[in-house]
Parts: sequence; structure tokens; C-alpha cells
Amino acid sequence: MLAALPDPILVIDGEDRISYANGAAEQFFDAGIASLIGSPLMEALPTYSPIAALIETVRKSGNSISEYGVRIETPRLGSHMVTVQVAPLLDPPDHLVVTLQLRSMAYKIDRQLTHRNAARSVTAMASMLAHEVKNPLSGIRGAAQLLEENASAQDRELTQLICDETDRICALVDRMEVFSDPRPTEREPVNIHEVLERVRRAAQSGFGRQVHFVEDYDPSLPPVHGNRDALIQVFLNLVKNAAEAAPAQGGEIHLTTAYQHGIRLAMRGNDARVHLPLVVSVVDNGDGIPEDLRAHLFDPFVTTKRNGTGLGLALVAKVIDDHGGVIEFESLPRRTTFRVFLPTAPDEGTG
Repeated sequence: MLAALPDPILVIDGEDRISYANGAAEQFFDAGIASLIGSPLMEALPTYSPIAALIETVRKSGNSISEYGVRIETPRLGSHMVTVQVAPLLDPPDHLVVTLQLRSMAYKIDRQLTHRNAARSVTAMASMLAHEVKNPLSGIRGAAQLLEENASAQDRELTQLICDETDRICALVDRMEVFSDPRPTEREPVNIHEVLERVRRAAQSGFGRQVHFVEDYDPSLPPVHGNRDALIQVFLNLVKNAAEAAPAQGGEIHLTTAYQHGIRLAMRGNDARVHLPLVVSVVDNGDGIPEDLRAHLFDPFVTTKRNGTGLGLALVAKVIDDHGGVIEFESLPRRTTFRVFLPTAPDEGTG
């Protein structure tokens, strides 16, 4: 089964020598099984590779570690951006599994968001949205306030939701130049479950009215280090896409949160590593993402919707990137999953 997997997989012993390599590892390292087995792993990798530090960390902690955005570059191998996963084996003892996932989604997003022409196009679109969206929103808000005067207590909750959402969208349009704005995102401790609850309520009051929501939350999660309004917009976009992809009958959206040890992201331009232990997943039971769109899914103006602008996922990717996080997806018939990995808020005592 390991031999059939497309990602390079190695097993190393207690002395960091290769004891197993699958076919994808042969191709990646451009070497036969006979030459790989028994050779030190670090002989096949660049000098001072961060993989050595990962291996040492796993041996000391006994926990698995995944690190996004690791560059492997040698004259023989060329240059590759990979996600590295290192995990201990129980049997035989002291052995580790090293998996290299080529061209990770984190790298794709990073590459796509550096296209300056696309960023300029989105910025131009943002100036149009400021005029075409904010004006009708003010009318919607005014109508909601008039309805609220004679509404029941239950209906006032909905009119207040309309007012809150229009205010938030107006603020969002004001900040649409996030695609070219170099200023850092203002962040603070945010309860991710309050964000998801706000998103679910908004969805069930509108576009997701016919969808069944299933929530599986880890109540012990620490706060996210993020911007509340920006995160609401991220998950509102993801949930809206999921609702539109779900079947008209029997549509379901699963919202899950979890704490996952060992997820780290290599920062651009330095050797720093950011820990991303908070995982939020949005899962739908739709038909899946067309194969021809997957490589460009986060590019601006890529959409399958008849009247769509293709800005939603581009904005999602940029906001998550500004948070120092990662978004990835996998799509199968009846199960498409978007996972967002986010950092925790720093402890108050550490400043």
C-alpha cells in the first residue's frame, strides 16, 4: 500500500539511516532502492536541512510533527517546496516515518497571491464594490430599522441580525484593499466558536436555510490570534460555498474544530516557524470541486457560479495568509473538506 502512494515515504532507524523507501521516494531522490536502503537520510538531503531538526524534535517528544513550506534544494534534486511530516513508529522502536508532500496547498496559495496583476485587478474591483454595494446596503439597513419598530421580539432578533450584517459588510468593503494594503492585520484573542456560531446563524437565516448543520467542536480550544470580523468573513464564504455545493435534498454541512499538535509553517524570508495547532474544518456532501479548477481554486475570478465574481476564495486565502495560517482542501464525491489552520493567541503573561 505504501508503495502505491504518490508521496515520497521513508522509514529511518535509530541512527537516521533509511530502512524503507517507496517508489515515489526513488523518483524524488533519483536513486534506486538498493542505494537508498542503509544510507544516512541526511546524505540525500541538503546540508543543514530543517528536516534534521524535525527528526530530533520528534525523537525527543515522541509526537508527530508536520511543517509546511520547507524548501528542499540540491543540484541533483533541483528545488522543491514540500510539506514534511515526521511520525514515530511503535514497532520497530526508534524508527520514524518521514513523508514529503510535494507542492503543498500552502505553497500554491503563497505563489498565487504574489501575482501582482491579479492583486491590482481585485483592488480595482474593490473600488467599484465600495460604490455599488454600500449604497444599497444603507437602504437595506434603513428598511430593517423601520420593520423593527413594529416587530415581535423574535423578529427583532432577525432585524438586528440584518443591521449587524450590513454594518459588517460595509466595514468589509472599506477594507477590500486588503489585497494590496501592506498594513498588518489587527489581531486579538478571538473565540473561534463564537465566530462559527455567528456564521451558522447568518447562514440558517438565509442561504443555508435548507441545509442541515452538524457541529463537532472541541470546547477546550484556546483563543485564536485573529481579527474577529475578518474570520467571520472567511468562514461565511466557506459555509456559503458549502451550502451552494450541498444537494437540495439532504444537504449537510459539518463544522468541526480541533487542536492538532505538531502543525508548523515556515515563515517567508527567515527561519522562524509558526505553530498552527487550531484546525477548523468545513465539510459538505456536494458533488465535489471540478478537477480542472483545483489547481487555480484560490486565484481571483475563478468561479463555477453563473453570477459569481470569483473573489470569495481569493479573499479567504489572503485573510488566512495575513493571519499567519494555512488553508487547504480535499475534494471527493459527497465529501469536500476545507481545513483552516490558525495560530493560538499569545499568553497574556508573555506579552
